[in-house]
Amino acid sequence: MPGTRLENVNIISQELLPTPEQIKSKHPLSDLAQATVIKGRHTVEQVLDRMDPRIFVVLGPCSIHDLTAAREYAGRLASLSSQVSETMLLIMRVYFEKPRTAVGWKGFINDPRLDDSFHIEEGLDKARGFLLELAEMGIPTGTEALDPISPQYLSDLITWTAIGARTTESQTHREMSSGLSTPIGFKNGTDGGLDVAINALHAASSPHSFLGIDQRGRCAVTRTRGNRYGHVVLRGGGGRPNYDSVEIAQCEAALTKAGLPNTIVVDCSHANSNKDYRLQPLVMENCVNQIVEGNRSIVGLMVESHLHEGNQSIPQDLSELRYGTSVTDACVDWETTENMVLQAHDKLKPVLADRLEAETTAA
Repeated sequence: MPGTRLENVNIISQELLPTPEQIKSKHPLSDLAQATVIKGRHTVEQVLDRMDPRIFVVLGPCSIHDLTAAREYAGRLASLSSQVSETMLLIMRVYFEKPRTAVGWKGFINDPRLDDSFHIEEGLDKARGFLLELAEMGIPTGTEALDPISPQYLSDLITWTAIGARTTESQTHREMSSGLSTPIGFKNGTDGGLDVAINALHAASSPHSFLGIDQRGRCAVTRTRGNRYGHVVLRGGGGRPNYDSVEIAQCEAALTKAGLPNTIVVDCSHANSNKDYRLQPLVMENCVNQIVEGNRSIVGLMVESHLHEGNQSIPQDLSELRYGTSVTDACVDWETTENMVLQAHDKLKPVLADRLEAETTAA
């Protein structure tokens, strides 16, 4: 019928974003930042390839919402990193996008002002600027890839990427992962099962062709060669943790059966800590003890950490926000974080040479 509306029925408006090329021209990759990213990625790849006996630890706020507090955290992390570099690579968790089970704040890129104003162009601009700051401080960064467009704006500044439990099963995210330039960790499903992560590892290591955008923001067919640095991230699920030695052994067996490397990262938060942030140190201690006792498959850990412990809801009056406290998942505070990392360092230092020798002999 004449006048019948057949498309954009529920679209209120559309606004053009700056292209990736335009955002990058405003925040260009410096030589120092490039060196940080290259070194960080190479180290993670060496750890995954068993050429480096150290572990990598992705730690930081559950999500970035206040760049001032995040800068303070980064400064402290840089100092701590230099103290433990013999045993671990510390990667700052810089999560700008948050998946929601129903509704809620979707992260700094989507809503940088925390007021439902959704200035996404501002979020992308400030996110890239902050990542550039960190890279120029020598701090490698890790993030969750959620929106399939945002990597074109930010991925050249990222060392390690995670795919969350809610999206590991998504074809879109598996295809995107096959083209990412970073090592990529797939979390097990929210039910605790490994099948979705193992299937994702196979998919991401394979070539794909899919719709995307280029640096000028134009729609394009993206063709990938596959990402060979995928690995599983155990985060628990189905009401139980999955980081103890029995669960690790079962994960190793499943990876071997699937023809995949035994490379495992353990997320100390989420179901592995029964959603109690105060239990994260116990999870980390358990995993470190497994390495000390001879485990060779645990190559990394994740910790949700901020300047101050716990979390808070986003108030209507943003002046009431507590500085340095998460607005999403609850985190351990900096003092606890520092103790966790230093204690792990002391335990790992005497055994890493033996770990490398065992890997070399096995190869």
